[in-house]
Formats: sequence, C-alpha cells, structure tokens
Amino acid sequence: MTDTSAPVVVAVGSTRRPKLDAVRDALEALGPKLFPGARFEIAGREVPSGVRETPLSREEAMAGARNRAESLVRIAREETLTWRYFVGLEGGLEVVEENGRRNVLLASWAYVTDGSARGAFGQSGAISLPESLAAEVLDKGVSLSVAIDAFAAKSGVRDAEGAWGVLSAGLITRRESFRIGVINAFAPFFNAGMYAPTNARAQTPSR
Repeated sequence: MTDTSAPVVVAVGSTRRPKLDAVRDALEALGPKLFPGARFEIAGREVPSGVRETPLSREEAMAGARNRAESLVRIAREETLTWRYFVGLEGGLEVVEENGRRNVLLASWAYVTDGSARGAFGQSGAISLPESLAAEVLDKGVSLSVAIDAFAAKSGVRDAEGAWGVLSAGLITRRESFRIGVINAFAPFFNAGMYAPTNARAQTPSR
C-alpha cells in the first residue's frame, strides 16, 4: 500500500520546462494506474548525460537517458532523498540507410527506474529531418539545438516547441514527444502483469 497522504516524488534529470512538463503530463495519464489516489510531485535536477549534446545514434540516446536516471539514483542515495522513481530523458538522431539514401530521424527517449534493478526504456516514435538540417548536425558538427534555431529562423526553439514542433508544424511538440516516451517507459511499472514471465501471467486470475 502507498501512503496517499505523502506525495510520490518522481525525479527528472533535467530542469528544462518541456521535459518537466512532459513528465507531469504523463503522470496525469498513468498515475491512476500506477498508484490510485496518490499525489505526484516532480523534482527536477540538472545531471550529465554522459553523451554528446546531440546523440547521433539510437544507442547513444538510450545511454544518455539511462545515465541521467542513474545519476539521480546516486544523488538520492547520497542526500537520503525519498524519490520513488527516476526519469532520464534524451533526444537524439538515428541514421538509417535505405536504398542508398541517408534517412535521419529524430526520436525522444525515456528511461525510468525505481532505483533497484527495475528499469525500462520508452520511445516517442520518430520524425524525419530535412537533409539540409541533418547535414548541419551530422556533417558540420553543429548541435541540433543551434541548428534548429537557424533552420527555423527563431531563437530558443529547444525550450519551446522543439525541433518536433518546427518539423510537424506544431502538431507534435518536444513536450508531447517526451510525454509519449515517458508513458511507454513506465508501462512495465503500471502494467506489470503484462511484463511478468509467461508462467506468472498464467497463474494471475483475470479480473
């Protein structure tokens, strides 16, 4: 049983507003399935990703998300904080060669752990980058946060709609892409029965 009088604190490895809002939005949707009746609070901490500012592969983006979450676990232990879940978020690129053509996709990754051996990844789906934008990042080494500002002729895109918002004409923002990733990463926690070993699922009575 969870003490519903005390909030369930979810630590996030960032202080950027789109990421914090994404986790807040995700908890509004999944919270009742995770802990019915509980209040959730978010604690944002800026922690290192351990990877490039713009990860250039799926593996690197996933590592960045996991590194952020695990940094939060260490902070909680050192400071004896009562954080219940730890969330790392990382956006990155994935390059896929298809019919001799370079396809560059942007995806948002989340990693969630309860600080023990339990942890899971979730992803947002992906959106293609125009070749001119991809070339700035991949070929010239410009970070996506800088390149998207120049591409969109705006400033501070990363802390607003993000590259997602620019490329989808506002239909999917950076905040929304991370929200989906967070829900997917939490799935083994709020829908644990589906992730149990097959024999354990078979013994679980249906409701």
